[in-house]
Amino acid sequence: MKKVVSVSLGSSKRDHAVEIKLFGERIKVRRLGTDGSLQKAIKMIGELDGEVDAIGLGGIDLYLVTAGKKFVVRDALKMAKAAFITPVVDGSGLKNTLERQTVEYLVRKGLLALSGRRVMLVSAVDRFGMAEAVEEMGAECLFGDVIFALGLPVPIRSSRILKILALTLLPIICRLPFKLIYPTGEKQEVEDPKYSRYFDWAEVIAGDFHFIKRYMPARLDGKVIITNTVTAADVELFRQRGVKMLVTTTPELSGRSFGTNVMEAALVAVSDKPASQITPEDYWEALKKLGWCPRIEHFDVPERELAGVTEEKSNRDIEQRNNK
Repeated sequence: MKKVVSVSLGSSKRDHAVEIKLFGERIKVRRLGTDGSLQKAIKMIGELDGEVDAIGLGGIDLYLVTAGKKFVVRDALKMAKAAFITPVVDGSGLKNTLERQTVEYLVRKGLLALSGRRVMLVSAVDRFGMAEAVEEMGAECLFGDVIFALGLPVPIRSSRILKILALTLLPIICRLPFKLIYPTGEKQEVEDPKYSRYFDWAEVIAGDFHFIKRYMPARLDGKVIITNTVTAADVELFRQRGVKMLVTTTPELSGRSFGTNVMEAALVAVSDKPASQITPEDYWEALKKLGWCPRIEHFDVPERELAGVTEEKSNRDIEQRNNK
């Protein structure tokens, strides 16, 4: 049996284990949180090195990419360098393609119309595939990178402006302690709804789950959430807050959606290629063979009423994107 472990800077309360089967091979998948401790994560990866088939970096990105330029996150690199034998991945080989495909899937299937709708992406720098897809579909966008990562109430409303800011700021941001720009450990359990007005403005809220959970208001009535990793408790929390539809970009495994780092690590574990030779296209082809589709939770609202769209409008969104 193959073994895959995601070592996360997140809370250990979210730890989980499951056995899955990919391409005929059984894989034991575990998620181990370090409660925000970078040193504990580095030590854990060193101990797992050579003992498992692949390691995923959870709660942190190794690279942030914008305008074709790749910036290395210093703390993530420290974690990755702790392994000398076992391949270490952060999900970036899969994320952009998968999240772009999620947006296009929702529109193509008539589940969500985006043309003219207000969409807030809480952090777009680590999700440019999703950000570009949403904008291309004709949505009115708000990118919250400066708001939620830097704590400055400055909404960005254009991916072009976002790229300019990213190229300027990422060389500095990537060298900062990661805990200063992203909720890790106990911060993931604390809500701080000081930016509620941006959530209230949006009809669709997309992006990183922990940014959403930390800053969301008490009510999210009628909202659509598109995010990554959720537990059964997270799903129930969204239901109680009044969310109409929840979409996760990775499929459900034993009651929860694992992060892209876990899915990427699992695909590395069963691949015939070395991790360094696997391309984003390889990952996507593998997921298509597995019959990938996003996980979609409807909360007590008929599907067509929930989406608020018609097939004709969905097709117009696709046509509008293709004509650009």
